[in-house]
Amino acid sequence: MSVATAHAPADGLSEHQREIRAMARQLAREHYAPLAAEWDAGRVPLPAEERRRLGDLGLLGITLPEEFGGSAAPVLDALLVIEELAKECRPAAFQVFECTTGPATVVNLLGGDELRARYLPPIIRGQATMAVAISEPDAGSAATDMTTRAVLDGDVYRVTGTKRWISGGGHADQYLLYARMADVPGARGIGALVVDADTPGISFGAQEKLMGFRGIPSCDIHLDDVPVPAANLLVPAGRFRDLFTGFSLERLGNATMSLAIAQAALDRTLGYVVERRAFGKPLIDFQATQMTVADMVLQVEAARLLVHRAARTAGHGLPSPLEVSLAKCTANETAKRVTDLAIQLHGGNGYTEEYGLERLHRDAHGWALAGGTPTMQRTRIVSELLGRAFDQRR
Repeated sequence: MSVATAHAPADGLSEHQREIRAMARQLAREHYAPLAAEWDAGRVPLPAEERRRLGDLGLLGITLPEEFGGSAAPVLDALLVIEELAKECRPAAFQVFECTTGPATVVNLLGGDELRARYLPPIIRGQATMAVAISEPDAGSAATDMTTRAVLDGDVYRVTGTKRWISGGGHADQYLLYARMADVPGARGIGALVVDADTPGISFGAQEKLMGFRGIPSCDIHLDDVPVPAANLLVPAGRFRDLFTGFSLERLGNATMSLAIAQAALDRTLGYVVERRAFGKPLIDFQATQMTVADMVLQVEAARLLVHRAARTAGHGLPSPLEVSLAKCTANETAKRVTDLAIQLHGGNGYTEEYGLERLHRDAHGWALAGGTPTMQRTRIVSELLGRAFDQRR
């Protein structure tokens, strides 16, 4: 039994939330766990039929409006599902993540009725996917350095540039694409469009061979005078803050992926140190093991409390940026530390693929890099606390 479930009566969850968590846990353990290692080894994206399975179960529309086929539930419900799926299979969890905390949710929060009605129903059913395209070869953490341009030409925007580090790149049906829309420096000139993947002028680079994130495609997108209907405008230039406030939900989903990785490593370690014997007794009987396990539990529980606090603040809307940065930074670093400690407690076994810890450790580093690194989150924490921005260029 995991630490997360051992104290369920005091977790503050409703009966419905416990039920949806239990359903996701069963799905993850019985269906996805036997497939996850094979998909990881082969770098296999989640098959389309599996995405539709998640849609049929209602898991892709948990936080999205009922009028489009969703459940209109609070974000915490989605995070509970993401955590359970991600303990066993990150590519499956990623589909729920993208729909309920990622670009589809940003479209729901910031888009007009026509845009929402056009794009959200097929996403909720698992018939289409949407990825977010922000980073560029020379604009990663410094997102406002982006040079991709969208110029209005009659009733279309002409988009030119290159996007990089796109989770879902080359496989998504649409992209929520950030671009420079006005000739003003920094964030003030940036807006966002929804771009269909089959639009003329779009081409894709080779799939990245990442250390982790296997089964979550990633590649460059090249846009050469791509015509995007003006009706696909999500946010015009001048509303970059709205976009990044919406992006806080994606960071909360990211934190949950890290939390799941840490919890999975802890669960496997608890079982191992109780069963594994050395020098004639179980590993857990050694005080050094007890101290290490206790540190792992402390870190995982602290991360969960911060993630759930941010989710409860968000309710059905947007979370506090400060609470999200605290949760993401803590969960990202917890996942890296706890998976590393798990490998150490497993000894040589931990260094094999058989026990699955190396896969957890590789993915832990990926989620810490995605969506704003812990270093960037620390800057945001101080910025939010003091109510001021820090210019990194001076």
